[in-house]
Amino acid sequence: MTIRIAMWSGPRNISTAMMRSFGARSDCAVSDEPFYGAFLEATGELHPMAAETIADMDCDWSSVLAAQSGEAPGGASVWYQKHMPHHMVGPVGIADMPHHRHAFLIRAPERVVASYAAKNELRRAEMLGFAQLRRYFEHEAERTGEIPPVVDSDDVLADPAGVLARLCAALGIGWDAAMLRWARGPHPEDGVWGAHWYDKVNASTGFGAPPGPLPTLEGAFAETAEACREDYAALRRHALTAQSDG
Repeated sequence: MTIRIAMWSGPRNISTAMMRSFGARSDCAVSDEPFYGAFLEATGELHPMAAETIADMDCDWSSVLAAQSGEAPGGASVWYQKHMPHHMVGPVGIADMPHHRHAFLIRAPERVVASYAAKNELRRAEMLGFAQLRRYFEHEAERTGEIPPVVDSDDVLADPAGVLARLCAALGIGWDAAMLRWARGPHPEDGVWGAHWYDKVNASTGFGAPPGPLPTLEGAFAETAEACREDYAALRRHALTAQSDG
């Protein structure tokens, strides 16, 4: 029986590094934002490489859901799926994935805003997905009667082995030290958009150093980060760390 892990994250987190980490396990297949093409086609958002992404992907919401709920690639016993809740603008969502084990990856809004603005035009807070991430977290908590696992990218970078071990325990899978290293460069499972977005992770072979102070933002960027703060704080209260009970 395959354990399907749906890791929900906003953009410009360490979501691709986390996908690399799980992909380094010998028992794990990974999927890179399988609903992204459907999102781009439905919204017309002018993301970098949008046309190439739509052409390369299955853009039918129900078909993508069926694939992500079906047999794992290569019959893997663990299937890590990288998802973004703000992509879920079609007729399917987290409620249609009751047999997945859902987890949530967060990052301080200041870091997300600074990173996103360097790669794409940031027009509104909704593009960063904090509110949607919180709604999905609350849905899953209500559905199961338990707090689903949350990890903060700052904590992962500060202690990758400790935090990932706790995440694996919360997901009901064993810890594997192979998750700390991966091959440099693009990976076969990457979306075609990786050519634009993944330069930093493609240059890596493991998690980066702990982050420094929060970046200083001004004007509209500062306002966008502030608009995301309450949702981030609500999720941060539940974040797993290596030392605490979350």
